[in-house]
Amino acid sequence: MANRPAIFAEGLYKRYGKTQALAGLDLQAEAATVLAVLGPNGAGKTTAVRILTTLLRPDAGHAEVAGLDVVKQADQLRARIGLAGQYAAVDENLTGFENLEMVGRLYHLAGRVARQRANELLARFDLADAAKRTVKTYSGGMRRRLDLAASLVMTPPVLFLDEPTTGLDPRSRLGMWDIISGLVSDGTTVLLTTQYLEEADQLAHSIAVVDHGRVIASGTADELKQQVGGERFEITVARGGDLTDAMNALRPYSVGEIQLEAERRHIIVPVVNGAHQLAAVVRDLDTAHVPLEDLALRRPTLDEVFLTLTGQPATSDATDNAAPDARPLARSNA
Repeated sequence: MANRPAIFAEGLYKRYGKTQALAGLDLQAEAATVLAVLGPNGAGKTTAVRILTTLLRPDAGHAEVAGLDVVKQADQLRARIGLAGQYAAVDENLTGFENLEMVGRLYHLAGRVARQRANELLARFDLADAAKRTVKTYSGGMRRRLDLAASLVMTPPVLFLDEPTTGLDPRSRLGMWDIISGLVSDGTTVLLTTQYLEEADQLAHSIAVVDHGRVIASGTADELKQQVGGERFEITVARGGDLTDAMNALRPYSVGEIQLEAERRHIIVPVVNGAHQLAAVVRDLDTAHVPLEDLALRRPTLDEVFLTLTGQPATSDATDNAAPDARPLARSNA
């Protein structure tokens, strides 16, 4: 058990009429890590989340979460996972405290325990001062934090976050990143779908890029960037330095055409494994007596990786984002 992935899916298939939502999807996440699942519109991300959270049965394939089969052991599994969807699904006519207490009671917690857990989570998510206010008076960021708190009432070892920061302002998004990082530090495993690629770059220990219902690339952010290529040295030669000498010194490192912007005294050199060559480049430029104003190794962004792999930019998964929130998991045990 200890060596088994916290999330494991193999060969998942799901069809909606003529639409093949999943076509042999494989996923794996180790315990206490973040797996980010990226993909364009209709790629199958949310369908995968719904299967892994027992809300949908696959047509074929096998999946386990927290060591439990998502189909055969669905009832047991629901008490061990949390799910927060793209839209904060809280009752706006109840207070923050009442929302969390209600979720606790749906999970069959005793009244005293449910109230204690609600207060703990309100404090943890910086909502204690708003505990007695109705949720309709909350900001978007506060609602999203409350929604995430509701998914953690039972302290699940595995948490599914389906585009949890969509629509949040940058400050609120950074706050959510801190919360997610803290959960993982405490031992929670997180599967995160997101349209914000900098979010995956910041949070994910591993990334799976999904397109047409299957994983087309996986690895760490750095591994995916290396797979796509596109590293380059960008050098700005200081006044008094000879551009020809600089070009000659840099040519052995280039794996393509060197670009020169003479007016800016700027040189772009496409390279492979640039980090390993950086010291040698600096040494050779110094040997050639080329003074530098700036030298940097630029790597492709995840946006560029995504565009290269899928042929389209990352956008909200409008046709595949109907995943229910954490509350149906609680109701299923009621």
